[in-house]
Amino acid sequence: MMKHVVTGLALAVAIPSVRAETLYVSNERGDSISVIDAATMQTVATWPVGGRPRGITLTKDGKYILLCASNDHAVQMIDRATGKVIADLPSGQDPEQFFLSRDGRTLFVANEDNAALTAIDLDSRKVAFQVDVGKEPEGVAQSPDGKWVVVTSEDDGVVNWIDLASKTMVDATETDQRPRHVEFTADGKELWIAAEMGGTVQIADPATRKIVDTLHFAIPGVQDYQLLPCGIRFTPDGKTAVVALGRANHVALVDAATRKVRAYVPVGKRVWHVAVSPDGARAFAANGLSDNVSVIDLAAGKVVGTVAVGAGPWGIAVAP
Repeated sequence: MMKHVVTGLALAVAIPSVRAETLYVSNERGDSISVIDAATMQTVATWPVGGRPRGITLTKDGKYILLCASNDHAVQMIDRATGKVIADLPSGQDPEQFFLSRDGRTLFVANEDNAALTAIDLDSRKVAFQVDVGKEPEGVAQSPDGKWVVVTSEDDGVVNWIDLASKTMVDATETDQRPRHVEFTADGKELWIAAEMGGTVQIADPATRKIVDTLHFAIPGVQDYQLLPCGIRFTPDGKTAVVALGRANHVALVDAATRKVRAYVPVGKRVWHVAVSPDGARAFAANGLSDNVSVIDLAAGKVVGTVAVGAGPWGIAVAP
């Protein structure tokens, strides 16, 4: 049975329009998922899950949540209607992040402990194939044309390029220190890479697999060592990249065309990952040390609400 919780909520300003979407937040230290009603901006339920939940997404049909239960060495499949775990998928050791294939049938999982990418067939719920990659893989993405799966290797400081036709790793692109997350632009012409310890976001050209630009960040009053880029998400129109800056306690809104920061938005402590609403009006930031989610008005470039969640929020999935 779902455990319902009552939480305090302080909104900086009223949110005028009614939202239908639901947010699902993985709480890394709380071993739980917080369920947020976007219309009221309140946490309406807390579901117990496996140990150290991190990566989170929904299946294409919207019926299930997929969750990396890192300490349980499994990807859990959770029924959205009941909040119950219905299956533990064979993910490999210490899954941290994953990417659901464009057709929704395969889950590509980064296994941090055994330096591999595991592909899970969701129809059979079995491992389809596995590819060895560099040390400490974390961020995963598939190119829009379906040709590539890319995986970051934090320890090696590279992005691994896996050719899906041959199911082999064919190249590795050197990056700044500790790449944590990767995100393709919708047209597939750019791969954005968050290099956490390098303090940068780098852009690679998938045609050449070379770095073509490096974005730096500077916030008055924030030390360089606190600028730790992690999660990246694009708005649906592709015009804005929303970048979580870790211990800087800010999110950067970057113009994707000019690659210039148009705003820094202060959020909660140690922002890990972000999500964007389907209409592109708002972003949501998971703040790992303040145990809350910041709601950002993207047009205004400011926080308009804060929602208390479980301990150590890490990832966010948005359901329409």
